Amino acid sequence: ALYDSSMHWFGFGFNGFGQISPADVSGQIVKCEVNTPVLLSEMCRACVIRSDCRVRGSWSSRADVHHSDCGYVTPKPPFFRPLRSDLCAVSLALGSEHAVLLTSDGTVYSWGSGSHGQLGHGALTSQEEPQVLEALWGVPIRAVSAGNWHSASISTGGDLYMWGWNESGQLGLPSRGLEEGKLRGKRNTEQPINEDEKKQADVFISIQAFPALVDVPDVLEISRISCGSRHTAAVSGTGDLYTWGWGHYGQLGHGTENSTDEPTLVDYFASHRMCVKDVVCGLWNTFVSAVPKEQPPSRQE
Repeated sequence: ALYDSSMHWFGFGFNGFGQISPADVSGQIVKCEVNTPVLLSEMCRACVIRSDCRVRGSWSSRADVHHSDCGYVTPKPPFFRPLRSDLCAVSLALGSEHAVLLTSDGTVYSWGSGSHGQLGHGALTSQEEPQVLEALWGVPIRAVSAGNWHSASISTGGDLYMWGWNESGQLGLPSRGLEEGKLRGKRNTEQPINEDEKKQADVFISIQAFPALVDVPDVLEISRISCGSRHTAAVSGTGDLYTWGWGHYGQLGHGTENSTDEPTLVDYFASHRMCVKDVVCGLWNTFVSAVPKEQPPSRQE
C-alpha cells in the first residue's frame, strides 16, 4: 500500500537529533508531517528486497546502504558474502551483531553473534553461516525482525515467537530486573509486599535461547512486529498497537518512562479511533503509520 491522504504518521521516544520533531517532545506521541509517498511494505532499517527474491541492499544503524544482487554486504570493512543458491530471500533483519533471514518458503535462518541467544539455536555460540532455526521447523513464518540482541518472527497464523536477550522485558517474558525494580519501589515507599510477589521475582528469563511463543493479551493474531534496541512493538490483526520492553525515552508510547515485560496496549491510537497499519522501531524510538477507523454506518429509522 502507498502513502495517501488518509495515512497519518506518528513518532515517540528518543528525539535527540530531531528524528521525530524539531521541538522538544519528550514522552509524547507526535504526528509527523510526511510529504513524500512512502512504500509501506518492508519498512525497516535492514534491507530492500527485489521482486526476484534477491537482497538488493542492506544496512544497519551504523552503515550506509550497500548494493548487492545475490548476497549481503557487511560494514567495517565491507565485504561480500554470497547467499546459498537455494536460499530465496524475501526479508532480512539486522541486529547489532546478528542477522535473521526469511525465505520464500517461510523458513527462518540466522547467523552472527549468539552471545545473548539472539540466534535462537539454543546456545550462546556464534554462527558464521546462515543456519536454519530448527525450533521453528514446520511453522511457516511470514515476518521477522531483529533488535540489538533479540529477535522476533510472526507465523502465517499470526502467532508471535521471540528469542534472545530479555534484560528489559523486550521478549514479553518475565524479567528479573523489572521485577526487582518493582519490589525495591515498594520497599522505598513502605508498601506491603506479599509472598506471591516475592515468588514471582524468582521466576524470570534473562536469555531465551530458543524461540518462545509470546502471548499478547486479548489478541488473536499479530500482523506486524518490530524490534528496537531493547523494546518491541506489535500490531494486532485488528489494528491495535502493543509495546513492551525498555521505556526510558517514552518509546513505548504509554505516556511514562516505565519499562514493562508485558505486552501493553497503546491507548492513544484506540482513543483517537486510529487503525495502526505498520510500526517500525528505531533503537530508542518508535514510528507508526495509521489511518482513521471506518465509522459504522448510521442506522436508518
